[in-house]
Amino acid sequence: MTAPRFDVLGIGNAIVDVLARVEDDFLVEEGLHKGSMNLIDTERAEYLYAKMGAGIESSGGSAGNTIFGFTSLGGKAAYFGKVANDQLGEIFAHDMRSLGAHFETRPLAGGNPTARCMVLISPDGERTMNTYLGACSELTEQDIDEAVVRESGILYMEGYLWDKENAKNAFRKAARVAHEAGRKVSITLSDSFCVDRFREEFLELIQSGQVDIVFANESEVKALYQTSDRATALNALRRDTSLSAVTLGGEGSVAISGNQTHHVAACSVRELVDTTGAGDLYAAGFLFGLAQDMHLEKCAMLGNFCASEVIQHVGPRPEHDLRHAAEQGQLL
Repeated sequence: MTAPRFDVLGIGNAIVDVLARVEDDFLVEEGLHKGSMNLIDTERAEYLYAKMGAGIESSGGSAGNTIFGFTSLGGKAAYFGKVANDQLGEIFAHDMRSLGAHFETRPLAGGNPTARCMVLISPDGERTMNTYLGACSELTEQDIDEAVVRESGILYMEGYLWDKENAKNAFRKAARVAHEAGRKVSITLSDSFCVDRFREEFLELIQSGQVDIVFANESEVKALYQTSDRATALNALRRDTSLSAVTLGGEGSVAISGNQTHHVAACSVRELVDTTGAGDLYAAGFLFGLAQDMHLEKCAMLGNFCASEVIQHVGPRPEHDLRHAAEQGQLL
């Protein structure tokens, strides 16, 4: 097997994030469940955008954030995601390419505009997301460049994609091509509400071997196996996967592979400001460690470090030079 041209290929919803701080009363008034991810239509998106006040706008999407973190650490990455042929789409594409990521997915001509996500940040740092999928839900099998898949060491897909049948088919195609080329396939479960909607399909993906590596947080794993007990959920994940990485909030994270279990404590933070992107950046650090053939404990340590950096400011992408900071912390 030839050495990969790209360490990681991300497949995800290409979304522009709009982040704003709100009080808990705002969530109650709008009937929003704190910490959830809600799919909304164009009218609702425009309503929330007007009512939430001033915010920060940046290119985002779960897998896009992971690719940002991965390239910030010095990794080689590619990305598949659908944007429209509009201003936001051009901004998204420019941002991805400016990171050094390979992004050549053909934009959608006509139809829905580029997707955006309203991220409402509560005083305790929790985020409630309201997502208008727009063009990103139009990703299809035709957008899967098989050559790029074959040239990528690890395929990484976000669970949010599972809301559309054409995107499911695109991922299945990419996973098949990746395995035929001897590459690894990974998925992040993304959100416990997403897991609730597609539990059986996620389990089929994992248990059938279409996925080799699973990323999740504790609530997502519990939702996947319909249990309130952490140990029961983690043991089920151990049984079904060859490798999994689960974040545990303030308790750090755990990496599981066969009979190996590596529980790594969380990094200390000065102030928890915004949890947006914590799981995405954890995956970035962990994947970078895997790409560099680091020990699983070191992968989890690097994941924890990247997550701790991003939660100390507003927005899903690190404000500081991740590689430099990781080197200063003797993680690289």
